[in-house]
Amino acid sequence: MQSIAKRNNTNKFIVLTFMAIIAVITYMLIDLNFENSRLLSFAMKIRFPKLIVMIIVSISIGGASIIFQSVINNRIVTPCLLGMNSLYSLIHTAVVFFAGSASIIATNSNLSFAFDLILMAVVATTIYSYLFKKTKHNVLYVLLIGTVLTSLFTSIQTTLTRIMDPNEYDTLLSSLVASFNNINTEIIIFSIILLVLLAYALRKELALLDVITLGKAQAINLGVDYDVCIRKLLLGVTLCIAIATAMVGPISFLGLIIANLSRQLFKTYRHTHLILGSTLFGIIVLIGGQIIVEHVYTYSMPISVFITVGGGIYFLYLLLTNRRV
Repeated sequence: MQSIAKRNNTNKFIVLTFMAIIAVITYMLIDLNFENSRLLSFAMKIRFPKLIVMIIVSISIGGASIIFQSVINNRIVTPCLLGMNSLYSLIHTAVVFFAGSASIIATNSNLSFAFDLILMAVVATTIYSYLFKKTKHNVLYVLLIGTVLTSLFTSIQTTLTRIMDPNEYDTLLSSLVASFNNINTEIIIFSIILLVLLAYALRKELALLDVITLGKAQAINLGVDYDVCIRKLLLGVTLCIAIATAMVGPISFLGLIIANLSRQLFKTYRHTHLILGSTLFGIIVLIGGQIIVEHVYTYSMPISVFITVGGGIYFLYLLLTNRRV
């Protein structure tokens, strides 16, 4: 039975990988003018960085969502419940409100990315490290406090936007919506290095994910330092979401969609399969959405609209079809 299930999952991986490759090829070659070498080169210079960023975001959010769901032991939760998306919106709103849209932090994309990433990482690491100590490593309490922090950050951000100059607010709106249309190519290498270092730093904890999902008591009996492992994994999740959010903006429902699609397709406890499947689904969803944005709606609608609508419908489907999620 195990060999049959393994063979079935292998076949599913092959099909899913083939679909992802087709999506990549379609995005890179659709509506290209092959007769004009200059136009072809110009199109590739625009599309290739977008493709790399979509892959980075898929890896970050896909992996973080699978890990977060396994740690919390619930399929309908996403890392955005920790407040990272709300913190990102608050940071950008505060920068425009206090420094102005013409400030160097708001106009310089490299500085803005570094500012977002450092501030989100420091705030998240400080807050959740403190919360783990105060709650004696109770994950559910941390999740509950994260939900409260999300409401707090959102309330502060809403208050700032209401008293903000309307012209400044118009400038701010573009940065609060996830978009792959204006990619800063200089931060791609930096983001890849950060993800590689993060994966290396958490390699031991990632290898223990299959054991952790058995439950706290079973994991401890098998020799796992459960509390320390969970704390490191959740901090890693927040950093992954910080990287993805700082690159393109908040995409709340993406993790919910691709993580659950991976779990439904592969039906396995092995997190190497689940994370890889979630990443491939992320590539397909993001590239497919970007093709619709560019070639159907001609950039008049951001990709986050499709992901939010689709994610909301999928979320309701999960609630209605699963008694225990």
